[in-house]
Amino acid sequence: MDAEKLRSLQLTAAKVRLGAVTGVFNAKSGHPGGSLSSADIFTYLYFRQLHIDPQNPKDPGRDRFVLSKGHCAPGLYAALAQRGYFSPEELERLRHIGAMLQGHPDMKGTPGVDMSTGSLGQGVSAAAGMALAAKMDGAGYRVYALLGDGEIQEGQVWEAAMFAAHRKLDNLCLIVDCNGLQIDGDVNQVAGIAPLDEKFRSFGFEALTADGHDFHSLEAAFDAAAACQGKPAVILAKTVKGKGVSFMENQAGWHGKAPNQEQYDQAMAELNAALKELG
Repeated sequence: MDAEKLRSLQLTAAKVRLGAVTGVFNAKSGHPGGSLSSADIFTYLYFRQLHIDPQNPKDPGRDRFVLSKGHCAPGLYAALAQRGYFSPEELERLRHIGAMLQGHPDMKGTPGVDMSTGSLGQGVSAAAGMALAAKMDGAGYRVYALLGDGEIQEGQVWEAAMFAAHRKLDNLCLIVDCNGLQIDGDVNQVAGIAPLDEKFRSFGFEALTADGHDFHSLEAAFDAAAACQGKPAVILAKTVKGKGVSFMENQAGWHGKAPNQEQYDQAMAELNAALKELG
């Protein structure tokens, strides 16, 4: 990846973070912490990895993306807006009655959303089904799903993982946002999930690691996942909850809470300063 492409991704990720915070603030509810930790992953997916066309969001040949941790929809919506699926102004109406953008992704009402999600763990099953459908149809599209590390505690994740490996779904790539925190606190104190790499390998996956805030690291991991043959892949992306907003970083309390006016002003000042520095 050359310097120009890297800078473009960094600028876009900064705008995704701004959009996510804007949405949660205007909704007076939502999930900023995981949206911010995933912002670079969303950016890489939608601006480098996914074969998609915002002008034809239902293209049968498109790659599919499932946000299994559906509560982090503000980050997804901000990325979709930057990619051109709808106007960024829609973010200001997040969770409002009658608005396009609701608290969890809605495949019937939002362009670019491939699966309605919200119940944790279920997105992996949906993604595995999409990947199997591609195999059965002889289609070339790939399927990606983003999970939270707390979500890994759901048993359905592992049932779907067994299914995906058994079916040799090498067109499926899971990404785990490993920010270490969930609504109740530290993930490994709530219900330990380590070692995730060994667990996924024992279930038949190619397990890869990445710095979820480093685009070179993400590129290497996604390239390795695409090259994997005969089995599905998972990218364990190490991230920081609330990344980009100082008072939200590594704070479980910002898993699902909207900032007040003073906090919003500070968050936007920090994010805009980061954007200006890149500019």
